[in-house]
Order: sequence, then C-alpha cells, then structure tokens
Amino acid sequence: MPRASDVRPDAAGPAGARHRSGGGWVGSTGTEAAAGTTAADDRRNVSDATGIAVLAACATWSLVTAAARGGRPEGVLLAVLAVSAGYASGRICGALLPVATPCAGALAGLGLVLAAPHGTAGLQGSSPLGPAGATAALLTLCAGAACCAAWAARPSASRLALRLLAAAITVTAAALGSLTGFAACAGVLLCSSAADRMRRRGPGLACLALGTALVSATAWAIAENVLPAGLTTALEGQLTERRILLWRDALRLARQDPVLGAGPGRFGELSPTAAQSLLPDGKPHSAPLQQAAEQGLLGVALLAAVFCWVLYALWRSPRATPIALTAGASLTALAAIATVGDALSFTTVTAGAGLLAGIATARPLLSGEAEGERGAD
Repeated sequence: MPRASDVRPDAAGPAGARHRSGGGWVGSTGTEAAAGTTAADDRRNVSDATGIAVLAACATWSLVTAAARGGRPEGVLLAVLAVSAGYASGRICGALLPVATPCAGALAGLGLVLAAPHGTAGLQGSSPLGPAGATAALLTLCAGAACCAAWAARPSASRLALRLLAAAITVTAAALGSLTGFAACAGVLLCSSAADRMRRRGPGLACLALGTALVSATAWAIAENVLPAGLTTALEGQLTERRILLWRDALRLARQDPVLGAGPGRFGELSPTAAQSLLPDGKPHSAPLQQAAEQGLLGVALLAAVFCWVLYALWRSPRATPIALTAGASLTALAAIATVGDALSFTTVTAGAGLLAGIATARPLLSGEAEGERGAD
C-alpha cells in the first residue's frame, strides 16, 4: 500500500494541483494565479504612471515654450485635457459596459459627423485638409470602436450587428466623399478581421509603430525636398502645393530655434504661405511639423512619446488581443491622418482617441473576458 508521501503532487488533477513548499503542500493553481494577477496589475500601474508623466510633460513643455518665445499654449493644454478625460472615461465606462460603451461611442461619433455643418461642404476640397481631416479621423475612430465592441460581444448576432455598423461607417465615409476616411476605415476593418489570427500582439503593435514612423519620415522628406523628383511630383498632386509650402515654412521655423521653436500657436503669424492664404487657419497641416515649428524637437519627441505610450498600454492591456490590435490599428490610422493634416486640432478627435484607448485598456468587471484571453505577448 503506497504511503502518503509517495502520492504524486498532481494526483488531484489540474484544479487541485499542489507542490511541496517547505514542510507542507501548497495549492499551485491559486498561488500562481494570484502571482500572475499581481504582476499584471504592476505592469498596468507602470503603464498608467508613464501616461501621466508623458501627458504632464506635454503640458509643461507647452507652457515653457510659451513663456520663453511667446504664443498661446491653450490649444496644446486643451488637447492634453481632452485626451486625459477621454482616456479616463474609457477606462471607467469600458470596465462597467465593455460592449455598450464602444458601441455608443461609435454611434455618437457618426452622429457628430452627419450633423456637422461642414459634413458635406468641407469634404469637397483636397482631403485631409481642414474639417475633412477631422471628419476622416472621427470616422476612423468610430469604425475602430464598433469593431472593438464586436470583439467584446458574446452573442453571435450582436457581433454581426456591430460589424455591420463598422461597415456602415465605412460606407458613410465614401458617401460623404472622404476618400481618406474610407481608406482608413477599410484598413481598420481589414486589420480587425486579421487580428483574430494573431497569437501575439507585440509584433502587430510593432508593425503599427513602424508604419507610423514611415509616414512621418515620408512627410518630413517631402518637406525637405530630398525625395526623387518623380515621386515628389506624384505626391504633390495628392497633397497640393500649398500644403507642401506650409511644411517647408514649418521646417524653416524649426531650424531657426530647434530647441524651443517659435512658440505654441505662432505658426500662422510667422509663415508667409499661411499669411497669403485666402482662408488662413494658422496650421501647417501636419502634427509633427507643427510641433517642430512651434515647440522644437523636444515637442516632436513628446508627441511621439504619447503615441508610443498608447501602444505600450495596448500591449499590456488585459483585453483580448483582437481588441488591442483593432484599437491600435484605428489609432495608427489617426496618426497617419494627423501627419498630413490638422485632425489633432479638433477636440472631438483628441477626446475620441483617448476614449478608444481607454476602452481598449480597461479591465471589464462583469464580463467573462479574462486575462487568459489576452493572448501571448
């Protein structure tokens, strides 16, 4: 007859697995699960602390450059406040209502686009200039929110309805004449469909970061006029000559003071191209180039740090991998639109971006979606 000490530690099965610890047996399942939960919470705390530090640095640097060079930092401060408020709201509402919150956000954003006075007239020009860029960005965020809601939904009928909503948003972008919005929404839909096949979210998020870097580098190269003549001519036809002249004015201001820049909100009064425009808006229509012109290279680094923090938060999110990758694809499309337009100058866009990021990083309280569905890193 076997002795008690000869019994295998895993004889009780997976639910009752034990291991020898000191002078007794300890349940490994509960201990390891608790340790895993603690480690995940620690990583999320690091992510949240990093986000607070980066956003605080953005606000502080705008005040520093405004004090040193003059200018109006209110626009940057409002953008930081909108992102922070949207992110906090997304974390709270996404934890309580993981399906209803992104669905409501998608419908609200779509309603804002359809109700806006410039909803049709603003799209007549070459997008993504002006309101057309904001429309494309908002529709992209709506499509991403609808896809996230579809992945969070359990019943197949609800999932199908939410995916149809995302498709309807994409069709709406085409109907409004926003080719940029249509392409971005379609890209989000394709990435969301492919996200279910990815076991690791890290490589997917790294590819999104690389894509954003390539778009930003291309815009910078166009402004520097270092691309081949044929490629520059082809891109000028899509971007318009006026926008490229605005970018070159932004680079000229950045070279004059690469540390502090010209001061937040001062591009319009210092750019010859902006002054000659029939409808001046004081924007260079490129978020990184505007940061370089008005807040120097450190402003560009802080803008990049905000985007990297969002991707890091999605990497450490307890949500399922398809939700994290879908939100990442939507925010990457927004970053691409903001690189060649002024989408981030609109509070609805910055608040919507924060809301989507918060939803995709929230831990649902009443959902069966657990950290085990998160996917491997």
